[in-house]
Amino acid sequence: MTALSVNVNKVAWLRNARGGSKPDLVECCCTIVEAGTNGLTVHPRPDQRHIRADDVHAIAKFLNGSQSVEYNIEGNPEAGPQENGYPGFLDLVNAVRPTQCTLVPDSSDQLTSDHGFDLTDSKVFSKVQGHISKLKSQGIRVSIFLDPEEEQVRQAAESGTDRIELYTGPWVELTETHGLESAAAEASLNEYRTAVELARTLKLGVNAGHDLNLANLKKFCSIGQVDEVSIGHALISDALDCGLRHAVQKYLEQLN
Repeated sequence: MTALSVNVNKVAWLRNARGGSKPDLVECCCTIVEAGTNGLTVHPRPDQRHIRADDVHAIAKFLNGSQSVEYNIEGNPEAGPQENGYPGFLDLVNAVRPTQCTLVPDSSDQLTSDHGFDLTDSKVFSKVQGHISKLKSQGIRVSIFLDPEEEQVRQAAESGTDRIELYTGPWVELTETHGLESAAAEASLNEYRTAVELARTLKLGVNAGHDLNLANLKKFCSIGQVDEVSIGHALISDALDCGLRHAVQKYLEQLN
């Protein structure tokens, strides 16, 4: 069975939009864990527009070495310290020692992750390989964000990473433009299937994420053995649909 890691960035984003402490991030994490998730994911960006450095520590304290719920911290390993209190990505990861660290090549002002590493670039490969080695020496499992290209997967195996995370955004976009069962979407999905098969042959674990949702998740996971999917925006959005009626009714109960 594919594990689910819930990305809670959007919970922190909602809190930060108003200031204060609501919604309470740790309380939400508690609810998500009690619902049965296999893991929690955070992506603390240098501008701290959603997950802040203190959130990363608070969630680590909440999980407190849980053996059943994994902690995944993702981000750009080149992101350094900022005047706003962000300590630098790797310093934050080293302080917390999560179960898994997912390396992502996003820029500091990027709205969301939209491409994988180009490991065919020797300079990029060398830097990523160095980060992987250091993280693994601390007992942290490493995953790197990749596009579903065979040569990228082969280079990932050479880098020493434990897993790859396939960027699923392009496939999802095709399903939304042409339909889930369209020829264009199926052709794209075959590229992911090939990437998964190759990764398995090369003894790599496989994660996936970006824009996966209730409409496309089952279809994507049919391609082969995917260890973990990381889902945040869609799941938090669906939580409004699943829970909004109940919230309105609870307020009406108080008024009555």
